[in-house]
Amino acid sequence: MSWSDDRVELLKKMWGEGQSASQIAKELGGVTRNAVIGKVHRLGLSNRSGGGKSADASKTKAEAKPAPKAKAKPSRPAKTAVEKKADETPAAPVQTRARAAIIPAGQRLPPQPSANEIDPAALAKVSEIEKKAKKLHLMELTERTCKWPVGDPATEDFWFCGLPVQTGKPYCEAHVGVAFQPMSSRRDRKR
Repeated sequence: MSWSDDRVELLKKMWGEGQSASQIAKELGGVTRNAVIGKVHRLGLSNRSGGGKSADASKTKAEAKPAPKAKAKPSRPAKTAVEKKADETPAAPVQTRARAAIIPAGQRLPPQPSANEIDPAALAKVSEIEKKAKKLHLMELTERTCKWPVGDPATEDFWFCGLPVQTGKPYCEAHVGVAFQPMSSRRDRKR
């Protein structure tokens, strides 16, 4: 299927009218919703609410429609003493964990250690720990077990460490030493 000038014009018209990508695909025939979305982006039509023809089209639609009338709220029964007491009780503070910043597409990732940059002592500790590992399968993992994968996932010999995790980390102490290295030591090795 190719995008002829007629089909592109119909796409622009329907998009400007506020039709969904699925509706446009159905009307055009022989094209999927995703193909319509892709073409809309390539044509620069994706922002319906920001400037351009589509904003004017949405204004005329909004002006043409009368505002919906507010519905009368049903009356509520009076609160009981227990409900009033529950409303007065302060809620426990919600604890949120700081999340790592998401790196936008197209930006470079922070430097990651390669195998030759990892501390040899940490690697030796890992090989000793893996001898003592519980060798768990995926369905046996919990929040308290080390999730360090060992082996090739496509083989029968694949397993996870399974030893107790370090607080706040997904891995045991030995695997944390390999996975999380201080930024200063990585910077020093890079120079």
